[in-house]
Formats: sequence, C-alpha cells, structure tokens
Amino acid sequence: MRGHADAILAGIGLDRGAPGPLYRQLTAQLRGLIDSGRLPAGTRLPASRALAEGLGISRTTALQAIDQLAAEGYLDGRPGSGTFVAALTPAPAAGGSAVAGQAVAPPAEPSGAGQPFHPGVPDAAAFPARAWARHLQAAWRAPATGLLTMQHAAGQPELRAAIASHLRSFRGLDCGPANVLVTGGIRDALALVGQALLPAGAPVAVEDPGFPPLRTALQAQGRPVLPCPVDGDGLRVADLATRAAGTCALTVTPSRHYPLGATMPLPRRIALLDWAGATGAWILEDDYDSEFRYAGQPVPPLAALDRAGRVLYLGSFSKVMFPSLRLGYLVADGDTVARLATARPRHSDPPSAVPQPALAAFIDSGGFARHLRRMRRLYQARQAAFLSAFHAALSPWLVAAPAPAGMHLVAHRGPALPARMTDLQLSALAASFGLSVPPLSACYAALPAGAGARARPFGLVFGYAGVAEPVAARFLQRLAAAIAGDCAAPGSL
Repeated sequence: MRGHADAILAGIGLDRGAPGPLYRQLTAQLRGLIDSGRLPAGTRLPASRALAEGLGISRTTALQAIDQLAAEGYLDGRPGSGTFVAALTPAPAAGGSAVAGQAVAPPAEPSGAGQPFHPGVPDAAAFPARAWARHLQAAWRAPATGLLTMQHAAGQPELRAAIASHLRSFRGLDCGPANVLVTGGIRDALALVGQALLPAGAPVAVEDPGFPPLRTALQAQGRPVLPCPVDGDGLRVADLATRAAGTCALTVTPSRHYPLGATMPLPRRIALLDWAGATGAWILEDDYDSEFRYAGQPVPPLAALDRAGRVLYLGSFSKVMFPSLRLGYLVADGDTVARLATARPRHSDPPSAVPQPALAAFIDSGGFARHLRRMRRLYQARQAAFLSAFHAALSPWLVAAPAPAGMHLVAHRGPALPARMTDLQLSALAASFGLSVPPLSACYAALPAGAGARARPFGLVFGYAGVAEPVAARFLQRLAAAIAGDCAAPGSL
C-alpha cells in the first residue's frame, strides 16, 4: 500500500556526504526501524524500485540493502507477494514458550551494559533474587537505629567482616575487618586513593593494553598516564625501570590481564613486588575475574605475597552479582585503610548503607559462595557454546580460542578478512545493529604515530557471560552476514 511506503520512507534520511557506500546507511536505518518496532513483523516493504525512487537512490543500492537484511534474518522474501519484516522470535525463556507466528521484541539488553556482548556483564537473570530479597527484608524489617542514622566511612562493620572472611577462604588473603574498606566500585576506589595516598599530579603507570575506563579515570584526576607494555605473561616488569620512572603507582590485573587474558607467573609477581618495595610505588591490583576460573589452580594474588604493604587489592560485586549493586572493596594494611576512611568525607559520601547488611548476610549464609559456584559452571558452559556458535558463523573471518577463566574472549583476524578492515570498523558495524563489541585497539594507550590498518593491533572483545546461548548464536549469525556483505561490496570499509 502506498501509505505504508510513505510511512517507511519518512523514517529514513541518507547523508550522501558521509564516507562509505549508501547501501550501508540504508541497511542500518532499516535495521533500526525494525529493532525499534516502528516496522513490526509482517510489515510489507516497498518494492526495490519504489524504495529507490522515494529515496532518490539507485535501484542497485536499494537491492543491496534488502539483500543484506534478508541475509541477517530481518526480512523474508515471499515469491509473488513481496518482501516482509521477519518475526524476530528469541528463544523461549525457561518455563515459557513463544507463540508461533507472533511478533516479539528483540532480546532484552544486558542490565548495565546497554547492548549484547558488552564485556564484564553478568547474567543478572541467573541471580538468586528471592534469596537476596529475604536478606534485604530481614535487615530492614526492624533496622537498628545506627543503620538509619550512622554513616561508616569504611563501610558497615558486618560487611567488612564478611568480606574479610570470604577473601581468607577464597583468595588466601590474611586479612580482617580492619583491612577492608567498602567502595562504590573501582572508579570510587581510584578517586579515593588518588586523593588520600597519591601526590597531586604525579604519574600513574598502566598496562598497555588495559582497561580504558581505568585510564580515563586516572586522567580525570589530572595525572599523566605511563603506558607499560604487556606480553604473553602479563605486564613486562623488566620494562618498568624505563617506562615507569617517577611513577607513584601502578595498576595491574595479574590474575587475568584485561583484555588479553594472560596470567602473571609467580617469578614475575615477585619481581613486581620487589620493584614496588624499591621505588615506594603503590600497586593497585584489580582482581576482577578471579571468581571465574575454569581450568588450572588459582594463582595467589599479589596482595597475598606482599610483605611491604605496597599492594592495594581491589574487587567488585557488580560483575559477580548484578551491575546496579555498585559495591566493591579495597584491602590494605590497617593504617592505609584508616587513612582512606579519614579522607572519605573530603572525597564523597560512603556507598549506600541500604544493601550492605543484606550483602553481609548473603555472604555469611553461604549464599554468595553457592552463587559463585553456579555461575562458574554456567559461564564455563556458556563459553563453550559461544565458541561453537562463533566458529560456525564467523570462521574464517575471525578466530577465537577458549580461555581458562573470565567473562570475555578476544577474537583476532582470520585469514579471509581483508587486511584493509580494522577492528574499529568492525566494532562500528556490530554497533549498527545493537551489539557492543569493543575494538582491541581502543584498549591501547600508545599506538604508532599514523598507524595504518596493518600496523594497528586488531581484535574484538566479546563478553559472552551475559548473553544466553540461543540469543548469542543469532546475533553472531547476523554479524557474520553483515561482514559477508561488506566484504563482497566493492570499495566497502
């Protein structure tokens, strides 16, 4: 119907001055109209000739966009009838089923991440919410007066004790409640440490590649950031003498390097502690993925080996439980924790007291440990399923290997991917239909000046933990179809 065609065309605007072929713009905009529900399942698209005339483009451009969306599963061609928006039916949830032929919304985005495959996002649907609610209810049914009126700069005493007990059992840390400070997450910890312990404007060394938000948080304090290279065993400690001269602190992920996944061996850990003792620098140890190890024995954290009191051990509950919790912890010697707690009022208010007694009870009851065991099994199976779907859909454009730990994998360039394609371009392609697959090159602070496509590091960081297996497989197939279309298009990317 002409009215339908007019409604569809009204939602599309093409920028002829933008780089890249027009069909990619048209593909992305039609995809967005479908994902948003403005073009629901069953809607008949205008014929390619009418679409071309209405938009002032060639019929070839219109056909390229239609063929691309059909390959991704967004459109169905019906001989003699036309082209229709397909029913995007995600896999049924446990205990339910999708109604056959009924249009349903695209899969829900992982909480806190915005888009599927965002690294570090847990499967919040697997969290034992009922047990958590019971602990919240018990803590707040008749709260003590102090819980309503007092703010503890280092965190609620019962939570500090529960965290210390957990870390003694789980990570072998010799710590008590006085060694624990409750934080609002790693950014909160960095800001507090920067204010209370580090000289104003003094440089901080970081792993290169590393976690970009951490680097940004340090730069927001007005600090120079000193990139230090990483190899297959993690941070290259031998390079610190030249790369980190004059630094007041170093951030490091020794248990599982972000994003490459290396585990720092014991001799290098000892060398790093010796460096800190000799220079007086602080080591900020981010043990972000220690809970999810699927093979081999856990390596002791730096903090368990530290005898000079130079390691600040950082952890978070947001990636283990659910992102909106916004609680973490810092472990250090008692004097350092006391200094940080004293500085807290000048930095910001302590994290909310509302969830802290419930979290303490959750840990003390054994519920937290049980949740960790369940999620470890789930994520191990999910990694295997992700890799199977990944290889089926994306080989030989991209390659990825299993990892012994963690919540993400890094995909590298495969033999069939044209050398001109960069990870920035493929990340943008994935984002055009709602996926968050960060480029590995963005994790580097130092790249060669004027580095071209061949000189830049290449990789895509896929967070598999928060995406159910059938949904992940479907999105990987769409990404494969998009890559295939761009590889086949003349002059693309």
